[in-house]
Amino acid sequence: MSTQIQKNILLPDRLNQISGMIVDSALAIHRYYGPGLLESVYEECLIIELTERGLVVESQVTLPINYRDHLLKKGLKLDLLVEKSVIVEIKSVDQILPIHQSQLLTYLKITNLRLGLVINFNAKLIKEGIKRVVH
Repeated sequence: MSTQIQKNILLPDRLNQISGMIVDSALAIHRYYGPGLLESVYEECLIIELTERGLVVESQVTLPINYRDHLLKKGLKLDLLVEKSVIVEIKSVDQILPIHQSQLLTYLKITNLRLGLVINFNAKLIKEGIKRVVH
């Protein structure tokens, strides 16, 4: 299986449906507030939006990390895990950098999940602030 950071990868319909709901929710929040707030505010708003759409959302999920059979004291922390299948990393920065996408790709590899979204609410247009990462 190849690892790619792009939009047009075949995924199960359910993953595409969930990601569509996440994008629609981000759009609604961005229309309401626009850019300029803290990531934690956008995170809470996104939890509300997704929960109201009937999705199961976990926030600040800590996952253990093993390095060569040693459990590390600090695991990684996911901003949101939606339906136990899509990771959402929330940003409020000038622009999404390649490192943000690489970080999400690493999270996908560690969790054996296939799809994640980096959402930068500080973008002037939210569609420019959303990056889809597929593993």
